[in-house]
Amino acid sequence: MTRGTRSGTGATRPGVVWAVPAGVFFLLFAIVPLLLVAVLSFTSWDGIGEPRFNGLDNWAGLLDDPVMLQSVWTTLLLTALGVVTQTPVSILLGVWAAGRQRNRAVLSAIYFVPLLLSATAVSVVWRAVLDPNFGVPAELPRLFGDGNLLGSRSGAIGVLTFVGMWQFTPLHALLYQGGARAVPRVLYQAAAVDGAGRVRQFLHITLPQLRNTVITSVILMVVGGLTTFDTVLILTQGGPGTDTTVTAFHMYQKAFKSFDFGAGSAIALVLVVVATLISLAVVRLSGYDRMRGTAEGL
Repeated sequence: MTRGTRSGTGATRPGVVWAVPAGVFFLLFAIVPLLLVAVLSFTSWDGIGEPRFNGLDNWAGLLDDPVMLQSVWTTLLLTALGVVTQTPVSILLGVWAAGRQRNRAVLSAIYFVPLLLSATAVSVVWRAVLDPNFGVPAELPRLFGDGNLLGSRSGAIGVLTFVGMWQFTPLHALLYQGGARAVPRVLYQAAAVDGAGRVRQFLHITLPQLRNTVITSVILMVVGGLTTFDTVLILTQGGPGTDTTVTAFHMYQKAFKSFDFGAGSAIALVLVVVATLISLAVVRLSGYDRMRGTAEGL
């Protein structure tokens, strides 16, 4: 077995052999499928028989596909709304859960229940709750009007944003809870001596110290938002019309409904490239790749 090497700080680094299982797993289940999808994007294949090479036809078709461009903008919109709505709520809940309030553990456990549910189960539940005939909107017509929240673009986008926030905010709150607990208590003690209240401590100590966690959380939100599929499939079916057709759902329609796996593969590659570029942009613009501190926020 390869021995570990000594780093400059005196810590022992594990040998390269320890990375082999993860590397093999990543190669088989990420790199190889991605390469196969790249090859299929240059072919015409209905899932039966042999794929037939068709050059750049699939890519040219994307440029002439109005639903494709609309799906990209819808995906970016839902991703941005997810980041804007989930981030502040997650930070506040995470910081609160990191404290020592009475009944904090019980309330945190209840709020983290959505983490135990799959996206499919969550979507089915909320579709039943928001049913215009038998759900909550039918019982509160003054608040919801005709009750058909999914019948308009704005209503459907709002529902998708809310459901995503309800399901995934606990995950990000858990990240912030861990980050907040890693903040040195001496910083708060020094601030209290100087007369800083809780709000000032939160703004000038907690938030700056959670910088790394915020960046990590935002990247997870971006990747999750760009790959949203099952919630749209169950709640809106891409409707009304194509108003909530996101890129992943459009890929599903092309490949598994129209049996055009070549075009579906091209859409999948576009999604991978966009997600990668946005994630790299967040890392570069935030300076996360240049941070060397081992403590949160340092």
